[in-house]
Amino acid sequence: MSTCLGLDIGSSSVIAGILRGTRVLAEAPRAFFRSKHIGPSVEVDPEELLAAVATAIRGLGSAAREVDHIALATMCPAWVAMDKTGKPLTPIVTHQDRRSVPEARAIEEKIGKERHLALCGCRPFPGGISSTTWAWYRAHQPGALRRADLVGHLNTFLHRQMTGARVTDPSNASFTGLYHTLGLDGWSEELCESLGVSSSLLPDVWEADQIGGTLTESAAQRFGLRQGTPMMVGLMDGSAGMLLAGAKVGQLFNVVGSTDVLALCTDRPRPHERLLTRALGVQGKWLQVSTLAAMASSIYWAREQFFPELSVDDFRAEFRRLSRKGRRPGNTVRFEPYMAGERTSLEQRQGAFTGITLATTRMDLLSAIIEGLTQASAERLPLLQATGTRLRRDVAVSGGSDRLDELMHRDWPGAWRYRSVVDATMRGLGLLRPRVR
Repeated sequence: MSTCLGLDIGSSSVIAGILRGTRVLAEAPRAFFRSKHIGPSVEVDPEELLAAVATAIRGLGSAAREVDHIALATMCPAWVAMDKTGKPLTPIVTHQDRRSVPEARAIEEKIGKERHLALCGCRPFPGGISSTTWAWYRAHQPGALRRADLVGHLNTFLHRQMTGARVTDPSNASFTGLYHTLGLDGWSEELCESLGVSSSLLPDVWEADQIGGTLTESAAQRFGLRQGTPMMVGLMDGSAGMLLAGAKVGQLFNVVGSTDVLALCTDRPRPHERLLTRALGVQGKWLQVSTLAAMASSIYWAREQFFPELSVDDFRAEFRRLSRKGRRPGNTVRFEPYMAGERTSLEQRQGAFTGITLATTRMDLLSAIIEGLTQASAERLPLLQATGTRLRRDVAVSGGSDRLDELMHRDWPGAWRYRSVVDATMRGLGLLRPRVR
């Protein structure tokens, strides 16, 4: 069986591993890069990210030179414009960026909400659809785009740097806001024209398991790899996890972490204004997704702000006790769980406590956070059921440190079976079999 170099690139780090099928033969330590937060803007320096990729790969030693092919799983959207040599003209604007609310409103007003849903599968959510970022740059920093030759997401940027190819996959294309997601049949002329961009600036859309290109001599030297190694187009990180979960129609895959992502696999997508609908990237399937942008991060915030004197173990004990008991008797505090905004809203909501009195304690506040998160988690199920795809009662779960998965599933109505999938993104990449287009 062939071996694969898997690259899992999230919002703060790169993990490199060597796979044989879904078995991880070796994995390098995480290589971190920084996200720059300025108000609602969140950007990554492209050169710093490339350096992290190189560090992660070199952490595997000489074995990285012997792999048969390379597979990518990346955060998304992660938008960047490049010149004709592949040099970045802008920072990488990540899915956490919320600066483009006015541009999102303008796009929806021009196209219409229902028409945008029918073409793209989603509303033009800032941070969820990168066409709003492109519109922001056209309005505020047009000079950055004057020499643009290629505009895409992170997998496109990595290919341009490593193989010279101009490619992306359907999962990433879906979140540009310019792709005919429901038909999986190419860039939408209507969406491109509405934004005033030429489709010639966009990459070719190939299935995630197709060979996008082979490693150039300069890239091989920079990243410590073998020249000519085939590199698959790649896909979004959540898609790789769904592949490991089985990617059957009706399968639920729940990533429980700083952000909580609940995805449903379907072969008949039905767009909903409160869901993200995107291509899986392979197999002609789609995912319909509901996200809590700040789940574990809300709890970590509470520990830092309200319980700084407690050790991690003592805080966990208090947290688990409150989780089991439910809302504290007499607690009037309510929590809105939007401390990192909302990925399915044009207007960005914020976290908030209400019902605070002079009798409110820090335990009341922590209890309110727990109850707000568990309620929001359970409320996603009716949204997914409304798509018309029958939900399997088997839920694949990734993450869940500190048993947060048990908390987030506590109030789900009905009977469910939960199974843990470990290293879901990396191991999911091992299921991709490289194909020549």
